[in-house]
Order: sequence, then C-alpha cells, then structure tokens
Amino acid sequence: MKNYTQYLLLFAFISLTTIGTSQVWDPTDGCLKETMDGDCLSNTLLTAVPFLRINPDARTGAMGDVGIALNSNESAMHFNASKLAFAENDLSVSATYSPWLNAIGLRDVYLAYLSGHKRINDLQTLAMDIRFFSLGSIEFTDVNGTVTGNARPREYAVSLAYARKLSEKFAAGLTAKYIYSNLASGQQVNGIQITAANSFAVDLSFKYHHDVTLGDYSGQLNYGLAVTNLGAKVTYTRELEIRDFLPSNIGFGTALDLNIDDYNSFTLAVDINKLLVPTPVYAPAPDWDTDGNNIADFREKNLIEGVLGSFTDAPGGFSEELEELNYSIGLEYWYDKQFAVRAGYYYETRNKGDRRFLTIGFGLRYNTLGMNISYLVPTTLQRNPLDNTLRFGFTIDLGQPVDQ
Repeated sequence: MKNYTQYLLLFAFISLTTIGTSQVWDPTDGCLKETMDGDCLSNTLLTAVPFLRINPDARTGAMGDVGIALNSNESAMHFNASKLAFAENDLSVSATYSPWLNAIGLRDVYLAYLSGHKRINDLQTLAMDIRFFSLGSIEFTDVNGTVTGNARPREYAVSLAYARKLSEKFAAGLTAKYIYSNLASGQQVNGIQITAANSFAVDLSFKYHHDVTLGDYSGQLNYGLAVTNLGAKVTYTRELEIRDFLPSNIGFGTALDLNIDDYNSFTLAVDINKLLVPTPVYAPAPDWDTDGNNIADFREKNLIEGVLGSFTDAPGGFSEELEELNYSIGLEYWYDKQFAVRAGYYYETRNKGDRRFLTIGFGLRYNTLGMNISYLVPTTLQRNPLDNTLRFGFTIDLGQPVDQ
C-alpha cells in the first residue's frame, strides 16, 4: 500500500482552483519570469486524462514513439486507424504491457493495452481496442496525516474504429471512444467532493502511400495525418462548472520503407505532434482573467475555441507556438521479416515539458506469432515514468494474409 495522496489529488486540485503566482510578467517576451535570473518559466500544456497520449505499443515504443505513417501495426488505432485499411492480415490481435514508475520500486502501476482488427472486405476494416491504466493501491490521508480511506485509482478507454480505402493508395479512418477516469472518487479537496470523470471522443485519420525507387532499391513512401481525442471536456466534481480539456492532438508523419534485397529491409519514420489545447496564461499576466471571475480565461474556453485557438494563443507568440511541437524519429531494420532491430529518439522543448529520451528494442516473428520489446533510455534529468523500463508486446495473426 502506497501513500501518494498528493500525487493523485494534484490534478483534481488544479481543476478546482485558479493557480496564482508571485512571478513577474514580461509583456515583451509574453511570459512569466523568475525575478532573480530573468529566464522564462516553463509553460507546459495541461490536460485531463493524459494516459490517452501514452504510446501503448512496444514496437513503436522502441522507435521514439513514432507511428503515424508506419505500415499497419499493432498500435494503428493509437496513432492512425486509417492504416488498418492496408492491413497485411485480415484478422489480428495484439496485447502490450507497460510497467509504470518501475524505477522507483512500484510494481502495481501499469498500462495494459489490447487491440484487434478484422477486414470486412478489400475496402473496409473494423477494429477495437481497450486501454487500461492502473495507479495501484492508494492510501488517502488528510493534511494531518490521518488515513481517510483506501482505493485503487484507475482509468480506461474503449475504442471502435472504421477504416476504408478511398483508392488503392489512400485511406481514411474514423474512431469513436468512451473514456473513464477515476482518480480519487469519494475523496474531498478543499471541501469539494471528487467524482469520476467520463467523456466521449473521436479520431479522424488519413494515410497515403506511393512506390519509390532510390538507386537500385525499391520501396514505399508513406504519409499520415491524424487528429485524435476530440471530445467533450471533463470534470472531477459536480459542484463546479469548470471543465478540463482532453489531450486533443494533431499529428503528421512520414515513413520510408526500403527493400535492400530479399532478406534485408529498412524503415525510417518521422512524426510531428501538437496538442490542440489552450496555452496556459496565469496571473500576473494582464489578460489572464478578463471577466474578473478569478478563473483563468484559457480554462473557460469551449472545445472549438480551444482547438482552433491553440495555434495562435501562446503568450510568447509564434516562437512559443513552435515550442509546442514534439518530434519523434525512428529506425527499424528487418532481416528476412523474422528479426527486427529498432532505435529512436523523442524530443520536447524545455519550456513545454522537456521530455527527451532515446529508445531501443527488437522484434521477433515466427509464422503467425510476433513479439516486441522496447527499452527507454533517459537523456535529461527530467524523469519519464518509463525510464529504464522494458515494455512487452505480443501479436497473433488469426486470419489469412491479404494481397495488397
């Protein structure tokens, strides 16, 4: 039993209060600055249910979390469901287990993911996935350290996807998902009762590919575009009208598959992602609360305002908007379609979270069975919950191969 009350209630507390600060606002740079050294403070984008943006797949987890334009794989529904229209097998099921915070000794905190797809015909594919995030056993205490109860906080999402070929090289996908988040139901923060959060969301995705020739080598160039987690804002209480954004995201990716000979092939992939949520603006910025209700204006925007305004609302201007882009690059080598070696790198700017890590891993495939393992190597002092952790994924193809 672990005591992580403050860790679990932090988001609920933010959802119920307005964050103040004694820092200095600089209108020239459009940011809060430390009074001593004059540097801009970090301004990380905040959302509810961030587990929706966690990559659940061991294969792409070994490639720097790249996956929007990769050929159909185990995590297609997470990155880009339209890829399933080009699935190489008409029926597949995969499962991934990701330990969480393993580096600090936790053994009951994890992300589990189960997905599968079935091709209806040459044009259409249906798919489903279930994502479950467990925060283990938690002992809640009040400010005096008195135990107030025990619980097992958890979150999950269930998704259904439909992918369809619009031509031999172009496909589109539509995903609907139900989201449930129970972090501290039954507890109180500042006298306000905490409840579970529920929401619905949709993804819209596209994939296009064409054949290429580089010297003596043939291959395929893939492009992917996905808008994910567009849905109603959520709340962890019924007593206030303040709601928080889902981690809506837009991502573009490209991947080059190159066949060296009958036994050797390479894939090089790059993704660029951006959260479609408002950039936080707090006091003492002059326009942080224009209606005077002591609630930051960015938290009162509706879904449409938040998504459309996310491209132009950074207080630091265009340069800060560019900082909100995250980059992934991954490389994969296959020998005889049976053994794969992978590596990748993920980059996030310092002012928006500073997640930077190197990933490595390998994959094995024998007949209809596949196994993937990934390992995350931290490259900064900013800790990642998967630091030095192995992730495992398994795939089984139950149907017949499909001729593309």
